[in-house]
Amino acid sequence: MVRRSVLFSPGDKPDLMRKAAMGNADVVVFDLEDAVAPADKRNAREAVREVLDEIDPDCEVAVRVNPIGLGAMTDLEAILEGSRPDSIMVPKTEDATDIQRVQARLEEAGGSCPVLALIESAAGVLRADEIAAVDATDALLFGAEDLAADIGATRTSEGIEVLYARERTVIAASAAGIDAIDIVYTDYGDTDGLREETAFARQLGYDGKMAIHPDQVPVINDAFTPSDDDIEWAERVLAARDRAETGVFEVDGEMIDAPLIAQAERILERADETDN
Repeated sequence: MVRRSVLFSPGDKPDLMRKAAMGNADVVVFDLEDAVAPADKRNAREAVREVLDEIDPDCEVAVRVNPIGLGAMTDLEAILEGSRPDSIMVPKTEDATDIQRVQARLEEAGGSCPVLALIESAAGVLRADEIAAVDATDALLFGAEDLAADIGATRTSEGIEVLYARERTVIAASAAGIDAIDIVYTDYGDTDGLREETAFARQLGYDGKMAIHPDQVPVINDAFTPSDDDIEWAERVLAARDRAETGVFEVDGEMIDAPLIAQAERILERADETDN
């Protein structure tokens, strides 16, 4: 399962949810948290359940519930009455017990599904490795805006104030062998800025990026899809590896060793995932 683009759609807007699910995002998130006003939560739960019952999309469909202790269990109770989403997203995850509580509720309802944990507080960042290690956790997502508010940082375009947390999140995900999904780029009209920030997320090791507008999806998908040049390089490296008599060999004037072989394998694996 590839998760290059993770697109949010308001849970109280059925037409937008249907449209998002038929688009090009790898993951569509029906959002019951930030996108829905407190007075509209009940109607949003009903709308999400109805849309889940009627759609048959090719993408992964997740539901973002409200935080643990602030409506998550009520959201799950409503959602689980109908067709299940492919995954559940838990915002403001602060420790492993948050995921375990969701996992237990899903099992009580007759099954389980992957849980996507949003890391967006100081406590969540410091416990990211514990959160990632829970069996149900299938991805860590980093939320910079809420983290900045939590620690009293001022958000800047450079993002230096959240860089440590951004790196810690991707490292925790990698150590657990799960996906790492990067921050939202809030200026959805700035395509060049999105492309630059997404390229940086790839350099950090992220597998995908969250989106708040459908126009962001093609840029994100392209950035996390290996280019033809990358694929050709990876194929040459692995072909040379199969011919080599030593652990270190040369390809195109470059000395290749184990880390570059692993990089080539990841490129071809990702290329295969994005083709399917």
